[in-house]
Amino acid sequence: MKKYFISIVLSAASFAANADSIPVDTAFEADPYFILMGEADRAIADSAWSEAAARLRDALEIKPDHPSNALLLNNLAHVYTHLGMDSLAIDTYGRGLDIAPHMTTLLNGRGRLLLSMGHDAEALDDFSTIISVDSLNTDARYYHGMLSLYRGRLDEAENDFNVLNRIVPKSIDTAIALSTLYALSGRERQAIPYLERLIADEPSPEYFATLAGCRLALGDLTEASEAIGEGLRRYPSDPELYYYRAWLNRDRFRSDEARKDAEKAIRLGANPLKVADLFNKR
Repeated sequence: MKKYFISIVLSAASFAANADSIPVDTAFEADPYFILMGEADRAIADSAWSEAAARLRDALEIKPDHPSNALLLNNLAHVYTHLGMDSLAIDTYGRGLDIAPHMTTLLNGRGRLLLSMGHDAEALDDFSTIISVDSLNTDARYYHGMLSLYRGRLDEAENDFNVLNRIVPKSIDTAIALSTLYALSGRERQAIPYLERLIADEPSPEYFATLAGCRLALGDLTEASEAIGEGLRRYPSDPELYYYRAWLNRDRFRSDEARKDAEKAIRLGANPLKVADLFNKR
């Protein structure tokens, strides 16, 4: 489950530079600060990251105390992320937050980057701060809830996800959040509709595997077989799907087939201890 959460986190990063750009009034057209901002925006639109970084740094140097600098530092941090300079991006977000400590755009960007770097505790702090400022911020609720869930704080996660379900009930994030919560807290029957919706919208191997696990936990072997079969048809090298087929064959008393699937799951990268545990307890 954590694998698909992290993959979604990494793919969810958005670039807010254009949306957050300061409009250039004609009265400022000759001001080098605003000229550089415009050049940075054009460079960003062209994915010319090094040029964008240079223009933003120039603007910050010209007017180091300008009130718009928190926004420029946010955009510069995004640019550094695109350049693979994650540590410098984190420092740049920090500089922006020194100017605007509760600017949710900065906190969200830093939180996502920290999460992608594996600094979960620091990321959780940023998302917590966002929620304290804007309790209805759906991005912060999603990430705060997922991090809380994997830390065993089920009540906090459920609270976050209930907010999502109230505000954006049809969102993919809401379906991911609730299916994960229910699957990990023994409420497989409640997880299934969300997983089926996710598969219909985006048939990823993680969703097929999680659906199969829920069906197996409930003893729905026919439905589990269907989920595994469709998943393997689309993703014939996914280790988790072989793990769940080993589980299915074990429960159907097909020991030889279960062992073969277990071995293949391990060869493809499944956790050997997790796979071995299938045959240590029933």
